[in-house]
Amino acid sequence: MAQWHDIAPVEEIPPGTCRSVDIDGRPIAVINLDGEFYAIEDLCTHDGGDLASGDIEGDVIVCPRHGARFSIKTGEVLAPPAYEDIATFPVRVENGMVQVFDQPAD
Repeated sequence: MAQWHDIAPVEEIPPGTCRSVDIDGRPIAVINLDGEFYAIEDLCTHDGGDLASGDIEGDVIVCPRHGARFSIKTGEVLAPPAYEDIATFPVRVENGMVQVFDQPAD
């Protein structure tokens, strides 16, 4: 059954940082961009490497393995070697807790 999952208190994910979590066997990166939280699938569509350890440049995350670039806000692939988008997930803050919904956004 689809549900919201507590990730961390807001203050534990400061602006410009990322937290990698596992929700029901699916790796998800939760990113704070200037106080707004986003959640993306933490798997590069090029080779399955993690994205959470990559650099954040504005609203883009760069895969640390081969440099593929993805929009943090939309999951859209922006530069090869990846050619497929990544999933994004709804995020909310409830009572100071960052929460992620376990089903991808439409």
